[in-house]
Amino acid sequence: MTLNIPRKYRIIAAVLCLFLLASLRPWSSGDNLEETVTREMDSLQSAPTSGVTTGTITRTAQSPVNPNATQEARELLQYLYDQSGKGLISGQHDYLEAPDDQMNKLKKLTGQYAILHGYELGPISGQSADMINKQRQGVVQSAINWYKGGGIVAMTFHEYLPGTSPDWSNVSKWISQDQFNAYVTPGTAEYNQLIADLDQVAVYLKMLQDAGVPVLWRPYHEMNGGWFWWGQKNNFSALWDIMYDRFVGKHKLNNLIWVWNPNVPNSNSGPYGDYYPGADKVDVLAADIYDNDYQQSYYDKLLKLADGKPIAIGESGELPDPQQLAKTQSQWVYVMTWGKMLTENNSTQKISSFMKSGYTLSREDFVKVKQGSTSTGKSNISNNISSGSSGGTNGLKGEYFNNRFLEGDPVYTRTDGPINFAWKKGSPVKELPDDYFSVLWTGRIKAPATGTYTFKLVADDGVRLWIDGKPIIKSWVLQNDVVRTATVKLKGNTYHAIRVEYFESKGKANVKLLWKVPGGQEEVIPKKALFLPE
Repeated sequence: MTLNIPRKYRIIAAVLCLFLLASLRPWSSGDNLEETVTREMDSLQSAPTSGVTTGTITRTAQSPVNPNATQEARELLQYLYDQSGKGLISGQHDYLEAPDDQMNKLKKLTGQYAILHGYELGPISGQSADMINKQRQGVVQSAINWYKGGGIVAMTFHEYLPGTSPDWSNVSKWISQDQFNAYVTPGTAEYNQLIADLDQVAVYLKMLQDAGVPVLWRPYHEMNGGWFWWGQKNNFSALWDIMYDRFVGKHKLNNLIWVWNPNVPNSNSGPYGDYYPGADKVDVLAADIYDNDYQQSYYDKLLKLADGKPIAIGESGELPDPQQLAKTQSQWVYVMTWGKMLTENNSTQKISSFMKSGYTLSREDFVKVKQGSTSTGKSNISNNISSGSSGGTNGLKGEYFNNRFLEGDPVYTRTDGPINFAWKKGSPVKELPDDYFSVLWTGRIKAPATGTYTFKLVADDGVRLWIDGKPIIKSWVLQNDVVRTATVKLKGNTYHAIRVEYFESKGKANVKLLWKVPGGQEEVIPKKALFLPE
């Protein structure tokens, strides 16, 4: 029998227990009773009424499994939770060799981009090491631009069998259970090869983290099928755990939302539960669905296993009927069409109908809602940009002008996170030309500690920076990625006004704002330190 005790009484009881415990502790422990009670009360007041328990750790249902997840990752996961049942996030996958082709094709066919852009980090065409690096860097740059343009980034990793060549045959290679065991056993040559591969991939994910980009990370997908070397192994979770621990523990990749993505359990694939790593290392559960096989049982079983976590369609060949999903499978939060199957498996009419459906959300819808517009006519999209306790919305107000002098009214306004843009020879938004434009960012910056800060602006072309109304960097000239620095004293835990101006003349367009906090390392100023104007 479970007693349903009102929440306010549970809080009162908890506070009484805290006072009792504190009174029994020696004063020499250095704890301040008032601070302890206040901290615990804040925790109780902010906690939801239910949670997900994993071992001895209780997490709130909407917290990332990585307790050190970046603010951007937390915001993305929160958005997925809030979107469940309200609309279907559209997605399109692209390949390592050509990371924008299929998304651009979708735009050309329908006039709209999908919100979710799927990328690949696994080489499968026998590329050289230099070519793999070049292609992965191209993926990273495209993903940064996509996120800055208002979209969501997903990454797939078709890892070839460690120690072999980067060919598709080594991804789809069948190995025995005993052979697989060698790869997940520390100290073996196979294990060392696996770790070396993971460390290489981590470099590119770190680039995305440094740029403030959260990633829906979906490695080792379709593990319940037998067509990949990691498929249908009775200890698949060991492989998942190795990657998770390496990326989170060793490489501190805190920008990842962990997506576990089996195939639907059909005649070729085993049950979901046989391969589930557990709720403590999975943020989102997805299933791959092909051949229009959108059976209700696949949805129901995944929804049950998810136990409150978001669920999605990780890959599809044939676009689903969004209105049908809205009626019977409304908890799918996104669907990602796989590569060339966009046009190979779907007619132009079907693609257009899918994107224009009132239940399908495009990137244009997503951006408008983030800017506060409600005129899209689409399903309500919750805008869950994080707020500080008293600081307001994270990010800076970005105003974009179609001239290089910040003159007239901006043609486009949005909230930008870190100022870390590499538009190359393109423009930030479609409303601007590729050359001769300017941008004004305004807002506040929160200094984490009192001391002397070093600010750095790297740009092509002109930049100016003000802190608290005082100009500290003035370089309003034509320049090619010139580094400008200045130091200024800031008060800790305080909001300081910031203004950044930028203009592009002709050719390449880049701008990056960094700082070095007292006693810290130089970094791109993170979104969590930036706030909109009051």
